[in-house]
Amino acid sequence: MNKQEFLASSGIQVQTLEVWLEQRWLIPRPTPTGVQFTEIDIARARLIHELKNDIGANDEGIDVILHLMDQLHGLRQALAQLRGDMQERS
Repeated sequence: MNKQEFLASSGIQVQTLEVWLEQRWLIPRPTPTGVQFTEIDIARARLIHELKNDIGANDEGIDVILHLMDQLHGLRQALAQLRGDMQERS
């Protein structure tokens, strides 16, 4: 989805999106016509919104939380790949 579709789906303001992009909390895929957002980006935007507004996390806290979540996701992918490799060898 493009930027306008993302803004409509996520419910965040343009200024907020620009800040989150600058902070690299959201990293849409670049395309020749702009950037493309995914459903994962929407879920991440909603999480950031909840962390800021419902939990009261500050920007540094959000940086840490998102970094840890990204690491966890990467480890889960690596584990799934390892399991698949082991099953192929069995």
